[in-house]
Amino acid sequence: MTAPLYDPARETYDAATQARIDALLVGVVDPHVHTGPSIATRALDHLEYAQDASKAGFAAVVTKDHDYAGVMTAWMIHKHHPELTTKVYSSIVLNNVVGGLNPYAVEHTAAMGGKICWLPTLTAENHLRWEKKAGWVHPATTTKIRPASAVPVTDANGALLDATKEIIDICARADMALASGHLHVSETWKIFEEGKRRGLKRMIVTHPEEIVDASLNDVKGLAAMGAFIEHSVGFFLEGSKFKVAEAADLVRQIEAAGVDSTILASDLGQAGKGSFHPIEGFRRAIKICIDAGYSDEAIRKMTSTNAARAIGVEADVAAARARA
Repeated sequence: MTAPLYDPARETYDAATQARIDALLVGVVDPHVHTGPSIATRALDHLEYAQDASKAGFAAVVTKDHDYAGVMTAWMIHKHHPELTTKVYSSIVLNNVVGGLNPYAVEHTAAMGGKICWLPTLTAENHLRWEKKAGWVHPATTTKIRPASAVPVTDANGALLDATKEIIDICARADMALASGHLHVSETWKIFEEGKRRGLKRMIVTHPEEIVDASLNDVKGLAAMGAFIEHSVGFFLEGSKFKVAEAADLVRQIEAAGVDSTILASDLGQAGKGSFHPIEGFRRAIKICIDAGYSDEAIRKMTSTNAARAIGVEADVAAARARA
């Protein structure tokens, strides 16, 4: 079943605010969405999201699965659905299923048009520590596949592994974005500092507000280094089952990094009560930004052009705006 364009329980706004939000949805780039198919239950699949996003005027989306690279699916959508105006790209996450820090898998993803390489998420050493502390278990892990084993990025002394440096080099050579995943922020600093030395141009810090133990000073410093700071909007939305912070916390995060270094991503697509349709997530995040006093220009940077710069799809944004 195709998910509705918006969550049936969506908030309603006055006509002027709704018109402003609708206009700001045009050209959105969602660089982090968990649509299906997946071993975990999803509310909608990649094609359904592309169809809904095209109706809303999105420029591009990047699908993310914790276990596989979705580049083949993205290619099929491009070929068989030329009517869609939202471009679908994909990525790879360096967890157990793809062999961890597997250079072959990263090179293949890049060659097939993948836009982002995420360092370990559910199998990051930091994530596994956090999981025990938080009491959280990914439902698919215990019901469908064997338990995760850690994918380290440093040795016992805290030095970056040669395999980690090879992943950096591949991303630099392929002009692919490297995202920090669920690494501890201390590991992210080491990797991005090494990345700068090795010519890595595209760096994304994944949701500093949750799991990775990043402070606002970390956010400020990593942004100053040249990394984009990506926030998962579901962590800030009232009614979201993923909510861990308040709208005011999102504003503090934005101010720490600066509007020019901030990316808002949905990180949505999961099934069940309290998980919004990704477009609804963007609607509500844009409303937070409006209420905080951000201009349309600033909101477009955070929902569109910054992500486009981070992954190299500026032309898709220009095309989306030209159609509006």
